[in-house]
Order: sequence, then structure tokens, then C-alpha cells
Amino acid sequence: MDLRLAGKKAFVSGSTQGIGYAIAAALAAEGVQVTLNGRDAERLDSAVARLGAEHPESHPNGLVADFAKPDEVARLLADLGDVDILVNNVGLFGLADFSATSDDEWSRYLDVNLMSAVRLSRQVLGGMLERGWGRIVSISSESGVNVPADMVHYGVTKAAMIALTNGLAKLTRGTEVTVNTVLGGPTYSDGVAATVAAVAEAQSLPADAMKQAIIGQNATTLLERFLDPTEIASLVTYLASPVASATNGAALRADGGVLTAML
Repeated sequence: MDLRLAGKKAFVSGSTQGIGYAIAAALAAEGVQVTLNGRDAERLDSAVARLGAEHPESHPNGLVADFAKPDEVARLLADLGDVDILVNNVGLFGLADFSATSDDEWSRYLDVNLMSAVRLSRQVLGGMLERGWGRIVSISSESGVNVPADMVHYGVTKAAMIALTNGLAKLTRGTEVTVNTVLGGPTYSDGVAATVAAVAEAQSLPADAMKQAIIGQNATTLLERFLDPTEIASLVTYLASPVASATNGAALRADGGVLTAML
């Protein structure tokens, strides 16, 4: 299928590795010029070089910024320019005891996971509406619908992202701009792989055995495996394209069947 994305410009936050990089690569494969983002300049340069080698015609570039640092966010917004596609992917993730999670930690999660999407969307939505076309896709999680007891702070930020998308989509009424959310499931990203390897080493187990043991704890995962980042990227790329013109204000699942309710 021709997704009719050639020549579009995109910005993907948090895209030096994992799901973000997979999204950037999938867009670049469709002829999109992608701007990547990361906190570390060296890692960002490496990701841009890698993407450029994989898809030379996409002419990727990068903007370094840590979304937990207001001055860096302000600089990024000033340098961003017009984009046709915004993918709000950057986010923090981690287990935490609710009673021990401080206000500062709550603020950090809200600032990175939610306010990054607020600030970026506010920056680009007006231009999309003026030009008559645009796509905003935010990466949320099944944890935003079924909030885990050991990740309340994370789940709340992901629920807020779903709400943000719902509200922003209503600002696009009668236009060719759409705003959607992808609810991801357990994904074997670089960060997850490193965590699994560390736990496996500590318990003197093979990494593959630990990987299966962890995903096996989630009895509702119909796939009975971790997702690959490219599986999230495929849905994002579709939503970013003109062929997804009838999908707006939606929260679509790419969760491997973790959420099993009909709605």
C-alpha cells in the first residue's frame, strides 16, 4: 500500500532508540524527512547517522533536548519549525510504590510524559490547521486504561495523554488534521532489554528465560510475548498517513491483547 507520505516532514520525540527510533525508521522508509530527538548529543548524532545510512533519501536531522529541562525544551521549540507529522513518544517509565513517590517525582513524570506532548502539540497544531493538513500521534499505553498498582504515577500520565488527544482532536473539526493515540503494550525496547538482562544476571538466569518469565506474569497478553517496537511503529505510520483520514480522536490499541474488554 502506498501511504502517500513522501515529502512530508516529521518530528519524533525520544527517538534515539526503542519505539521512537522504530517509528522514525518506519516513517523514513516511506519517504518522510524525520527530525529525531534525544537528551544526549552524541547518541542523537549516532541515531541520525544510522537512520541516514538506512534511508539516505530521507535526509534526517536531530534536535537535542531533555524534556525535563525547561530551557532545553524552549530552545527545541524555537528551532523546530513547521512539521506535517508530530509523534509524541518521549516518556519515563518505572515501578514505584505509591506511598513512597514524592511530589517531585510526580512532577517529573507529568512534565516529561504529559507536558512534552502539550508543549509540542501547542507549537505545531496551529500551523497544521493553517496549512490544511497534519497528523499528531501520541504514544500512550494500556497502563493508561488499566493503571497498574505498582506504576500509578506512570499510568496517570498515560491516561492524561489519552484525554489530551481527545480534546485536541475536537479542535480539528472540519479539517484534514487528525489527532490520535496509540495504546502500546509490553514492548521489548532497548530499555526493557537492558533491564531484563540485568535482572537475569542478578538471578543467574539466561536472559531469554527471564524475558519469558516476565511476560508470563501478564496472563491477559493474548500474544503471550513482548511486542517488537516495529509493531508499534507500523500503526503509527498508518495513522500518520493520508490513508488514515477517517480516524480522528481515537485511542487505538497495539497492546498484544492486554486490554481484552470490548470497548
